[in-house]
Amino acid sequence: MGWKASPILHYLAPIVAGALFPLGLSPFDSWLMVPLSAALFTALLHSRGRRSGWLTGWLYGTGFFGAGASWVYVSIHVYGSASPALAILLTVLFCGGLALLFALQGQLYNRWFAASGWPAAALAFPALWVLFEWLRSWLLTGFPWLYAGYASLDTPLAGWAPIIGIYGNSLLLVALGSLVAAAYIAPRPRRRHLGALVGLVAVAGLAGEGLKTIDWTQPAGEALKVAIYQPNISLEDKWNRRFLSRQLDQYRQASAPAYPWADILLWPESALPAYQHQVTDYLDEADKLGLATNTTLITGIPIRTSSGAHNSIIAIGLGSGVHHKQKLVPFGEYVPLAYWLRGIIDFFDLPMSNFNPGTKQPPLLLAGQYRVAPFICYEIVYPDFVTEHSRDAHFLVTVSNDSWFGDSIGPLQHLQMARFRALETGRPLLRGTNNGVSAIIDHRGDLQVSSEQFVTTLLQGDITPRQGSTPIMRSGSWPILTLCGLVLLGFLRQTRH
Repeated sequence: MGWKASPILHYLAPIVAGALFPLGLSPFDSWLMVPLSAALFTALLHSRGRRSGWLTGWLYGTGFFGAGASWVYVSIHVYGSASPALAILLTVLFCGGLALLFALQGQLYNRWFAASGWPAAALAFPALWVLFEWLRSWLLTGFPWLYAGYASLDTPLAGWAPIIGIYGNSLLLVALGSLVAAAYIAPRPRRRHLGALVGLVAVAGLAGEGLKTIDWTQPAGEALKVAIYQPNISLEDKWNRRFLSRQLDQYRQASAPAYPWADILLWPESALPAYQHQVTDYLDEADKLGLATNTTLITGIPIRTSSGAHNSIIAIGLGSGVHHKQKLVPFGEYVPLAYWLRGIIDFFDLPMSNFNPGTKQPPLLLAGQYRVAPFICYEIVYPDFVTEHSRDAHFLVTVSNDSWFGDSIGPLQHLQMARFRALETGRPLLRGTNNGVSAIIDHRGDLQVSSEQFVTTLLQGDITPRQGSTPIMRSGSWPILTLCGLVLLGFLRQTRH
């Protein structure tokens, strides 16, 4: 049945193709859905006219973000007190707005590359995809979520992550899908040329399995005993001043058994719902206990300085240092156009939504003799930010409060991205959250131990500090991004001649 005979299918097909993509990521982990989604998107762009790229891309992006990022509805409706209708409207605007990037991607592809036929599908499409992933990492402060490469985490391709990073793995997976589309588009005599490209991807997969055996970093000392406390405090109680003393007692009592044996004790983001200067006596007590037991306590806490309020993480006891969050979440930690938006609905007046970013060069924390790269919530999803600031660290710590997204797929996607950062940097990572998933992750990105969601837990395990650099830490993403740019320039030069 042709497109003209099926107008509904004409609009529905790209939406469905986009909605398949998140099934390749956590918590579904059907990784083949990522190349399948990319293959369908490529084929749809080629099956329609040059002028259809914008609409096809936007519809694909609507399905993509609608299925993969609509968990923002939970924070808007449940915790922002917006009515269901208003929350749905804002979620649609959020997903539809992000979909404009796929609209631009589709338009550029159909305008400049699709005319080259199957070679463009095989090479230009994945290159353009990766450059748009990179664009999403910084445009309007960035939304580096739902990258194709995350689907490779538990596949043979994971062996490539410390070498080519998330963008390189995205290139491989999307190319796998676009090659299928290229085979569909290409005339039968030309399909034999695609065999070599398919073979290269297959060889890359097999090589990735072998690369998994390489340790790019080396142990930097003995194993450290770790305790991570997950308090599972509801957001309604967390920011209620009447419950502050109760929460402080909860942290004190639950953590007391860990001090005698733990080298590292980790509490989540904004664990103490008060500014640092308001709980100095409490922190002094914890600091003395840490010194007495040779324990480093690392905790998230808001801090007010001369430059304003900060979402921060500190190390006390046997440790030291302060990190102010640099990558702030729009509407969650600061409100764009605050003068006009604040006061309209509760969502624009969420607790602690008026933070200032930290410095461009965030300092490392110290845990005894070891250097710690700290990342707060959203920061862990920025690949180059993490690899750049982890070069001198022995292990990584990320704290988060994913309570804002309830039992949606958002927190599980967040965990998957944290695992990928451990794999890229070749360093263990500790993840402390308010209500899950808290985890101890080794330098290969594997979960050593993790908590259940919505359960109060004192997680226990150990990590071995690491030193050295993976190839992606030394090079950054520029080699892959440059390769993609050169591929596209090659096609542009060809079309001009």
